[in-house]
Amino acid sequence: MRRTHILVDTLVIDVRREADGRAVLTPRGELVHGCAGMLSRALAGVSPGSPRIDLDLARVTYMDTAGLQFLDTLDAYGRRHAIPVTATGWTGQPRRILELAGLDTTDPLNPAQRPARPRSTPPVSSVVAAERTEQLLLLRQELDQLREALTTRPVIDQARGILMAAHGCTSRQAWDILREVSQRSNTKLRAVAAIITAGTQPDAPPPPEEIRTALRGAIESCRP
Repeated sequence: MRRTHILVDTLVIDVRREADGRAVLTPRGELVHGCAGMLSRALAGVSPGSPRIDLDLARVTYMDTAGLQFLDTLDAYGRRHAIPVTATGWTGQPRRILELAGLDTTDPLNPAQRPARPRSTPPVSSVVAAERTEQLLLLRQELDQLREALTTRPVIDQARGILMAAHGCTSRQAWDILREVSQRSNTKLRAVAAIITAGTQPDAPPPPEEIRTALRGAIESCRP
């Protein structure tokens, strides 16, 4: 059994070959900008004779829309080499992104055929339907913020780094802080990141009061 580790930023991809010849890829960390390129390099290390590729996402803790490019890379590899590929083990926030994208949350590359609902099934109560609608709205808002983050990555990454250094938080916690400040202060995520980044410059003016208040609350809520 051969193991290969590829490490860049916040993502590690473990490549393992099983006794039956199939390759099992286990990413750990975040599927963000650059993750598709990392997967391509990991796949380049897979033995040409592997009969299939299985991707286990159980240890992925976070992803933005770059994770969909990650899946496209694996799907293209399978088609190019005419071998089956799977992507399973989705949990937490990455699973919610799949739901928003309308993809199968068990294996988006091999969606299961969902049985039709029997006509005798009673309708969902209005209370539950309203709750699900509200949850979907919140998830859509989160996806919109993720898409915006992709186009404003540099300043957001700088702000995350500043928060991590100043408060000893993880990369994921820094993202949660930025997002919560944006929601609490009703300020765009990019603007929040720019304010935090600008605040590190000499003689920089203090952030607006609503940002300072939201930032204090967001940092406090992220502490264990």
